[in-house]
Amino acid sequence: METAQAKTPEKRQVVFLTILLLLWEAGTEAIRYSMPEETESGYLVANLAKDLGLRVGELATRGARIHHKGNKELLQLDAETGNLLLREKLDREVLCGVTDPCVLHFQLILENPVQFFQTDLQITDINDHSPEFPHREMLLKITESAQPGTVFPLKAAQDSDIGNNAVQNYTVSPNLHFHVVTQSRADGSKYPELVLDRALDREEQPELTLTLTAVDGGSPPRSGTTIVRIEVMDINDNAPQFVQSLYEVQIPENSPVDAVVLTVSARDLDEGIHGNIAYSLFQGSGVSQPFVIDEVTGEIRLKRVLDFEATTYYNMEIVATDSGGFSGKCSVLVAVVDVNDNAPTLTISSLTTSIPENAPEAVVAVFRVSDPDSGDNGRMVCSIQNNLPFLLKPTFENYYTLVTEGPLDRESRAEYNITITVTDQGTPRLTTQHTITVQVSDVNDNAPAFTQTSYTLFVPENNSPALHIGTISATDSDSGSNAHITYSLLPTHDPQLALTSLISINAENGQLFALRALDYEALQTFEFHVGATDQGSPALSSQALVRVLVLDANDNAPFVLYPLQNASAPCTELLPRAAEPGYLVTKVVAVDRDSGQNAWLSFQLLKATEPGLFSVWAHNGEVRTSRLLSERDAPKHRLLLLVKDNGDPPRSASVTLHVLLVDGFSQPYLPLPEVARAPAQDEDALTLYLVIALASVSSLFLLSVLLFVGVRLCRRARAASLGGCSVPEGHFPGHLVDVSGTGTLSQSYQYEVCLRGDSGTGEFKFLKPMVPNLFQDAGREVKGSPHCRDSFVFS
Repeated sequence: METAQAKTPEKRQVVFLTILLLLWEAGTEAIRYSMPEETESGYLVANLAKDLGLRVGELATRGARIHHKGNKELLQLDAETGNLLLREKLDREVLCGVTDPCVLHFQLILENPVQFFQTDLQITDINDHSPEFPHREMLLKITESAQPGTVFPLKAAQDSDIGNNAVQNYTVSPNLHFHVVTQSRADGSKYPELVLDRALDREEQPELTLTLTAVDGGSPPRSGTTIVRIEVMDINDNAPQFVQSLYEVQIPENSPVDAVVLTVSARDLDEGIHGNIAYSLFQGSGVSQPFVIDEVTGEIRLKRVLDFEATTYYNMEIVATDSGGFSGKCSVLVAVVDVNDNAPTLTISSLTTSIPENAPEAVVAVFRVSDPDSGDNGRMVCSIQNNLPFLLKPTFENYYTLVTEGPLDRESRAEYNITITVTDQGTPRLTTQHTITVQVSDVNDNAPAFTQTSYTLFVPENNSPALHIGTISATDSDSGSNAHITYSLLPTHDPQLALTSLISINAENGQLFALRALDYEALQTFEFHVGATDQGSPALSSQALVRVLVLDANDNAPFVLYPLQNASAPCTELLPRAAEPGYLVTKVVAVDRDSGQNAWLSFQLLKATEPGLFSVWAHNGEVRTSRLLSERDAPKHRLLLLVKDNGDPPRSASVTLHVLLVDGFSQPYLPLPEVARAPAQDEDALTLYLVIALASVSSLFLLSVLLFVGVRLCRRARAASLGGCSVPEGHFPGHLVDVSGTGTLSQSYQYEVCLRGDSGTGEFKFLKPMVPNLFQDAGREVKGSPHCRDSFVFS
């Protein structure tokens, strides 16, 4: 056998010239290159930037990557220069086996923007393998009756190279009986046949030894040899014949080991031991055969598991040999039927785990799917869940991009688990799933929202400074600093409301504090707006209305409007002795600056000179008599009243009333200042003087009334006789009425007095007081009244 020669400079020149003949076709879908196998690592295959028309360094800025079909990376890309370099020495026989041409497919991926380029690298064969026979020695048993021209098939030598570098010719060492003929199979492989040139004579030479040489077509050529040992057998004139010269069978790749593939059959017309046939697997197609044959029955069985993805068919030869050494041959073609035994695979090329919520059609992932099966078994469908705002877009050669369907909303959903499902179309269908988790990053697109559009806070008056009166709260559906809220008081449009001196707010938690004590009587309610601003960029804000109601506290005592308590002289009420029970003496009028029940007033008689004589109505302050007056009742009474509100605790004020009993409103009475200020020890003397004065006035008054009645009766009698009654002219005698200001009736009152004579008796009646300014004219004429025939005016 010849040994491989070292590479000469001439060979390197051939390799260099071969690389220069790159298979580049403008406008096609793939960029094609070609290079010989066994080229050293680091070899410059091509400059992709130049071939793609890109600038120097553009591959690096666009994130160029080389993706290989398979896990082993054979090439590397220098993104800065655009050079495609060989990572390791390539062996065509390891990479492709008998496949011709040997083409490596890989993709150039540009990520920014996403772009794909298909690149094919064809590995050309060099003559780096010598032909090898399967055995060092072959044994042929040939009967002596074999006629010249008989052909004896020999086992072919195997050469891992292809094309011209494979076996091209067979030769045999010089001899007198045989020569070798090189034949070609349908697939182009060469095999030898030994042709008998001269009849054998076992008695003359029972055994021959020949050297069979296989030579390939490389430059320089390589060769391999084996020994052919020929045993001359006794005569046997019939060789076995197969029923069929070619057997074709299909077998699924998932067939179990020891499964029957096929049974071949041959016949031999000889009888006896010369008719016994033995079957054997004679020749394969250069690939290790996963079959065994029963030499007696011809049954071919499977000895190991098949793999359609590795080998799609097997071509082998079966030899039937009888005991005399004659043999027949047939070909068996076994086609491996693909079954769906490979699930699709998914390879992520690039992945983005976080995307902003306002990004439209953002690229989340770039991935490739593949299935080594064929036909429908290798045809794939890629999908994601229907309820997600994402889309799958096919791009190039089973590449997909996962993009957002539109802008996302982090507040609705902050995380997505996207399951990419790849299903082939085989039977049964196989599925591969890959889950990608995508986080949605926040963008400040939500303004703070208050929990209420308006807040109503209640603050008791007279509160302590820095009192916490309430809390406002706002929420922001964003996250991080976009959701950090700061509270503030907004300027008010009311110029009279000094808001900053009344209220303060905690910017962090929205707590509101009253800065000073509030007075319900001065400020009962006020409104202002509070703003909530986040810390996003740009910042967003909202506002809410806050209404503060000041709650009244019972901090004001009742105030008496009537009678005045701070006058220099006390106010004295007059009470006629003829007053009926329930007579209204006076009415106490009081107010309270508070509100509500704090201003509900009640009146109570605390102390009286004559208990049981007077009563006070609790709700309106009216002072009335409780019984009839008697002569034994004191002429002057002092009442102490309590005015109390309904607060908690209640507040009150006291009222002192002076009531003077009179016999009638014509009795003169004028309280002297010294009487009001008389000490306690002079009260008895004063009382005596008062009784004497009242008796005198009463007597004078009674005399005047009698005189008046007499005159009246007289005039009536005269009028009856004359047909009428005359009224005396002039004013009433002045000595009958005290007009000096010291009497009971002062000049500020005037009364109507009617004498009614229709019943024969006179009646004296005081009528309503008139307006004081009517007393200007003392000589006013007496006016007529529908109720009184004659009336007099006293002034």
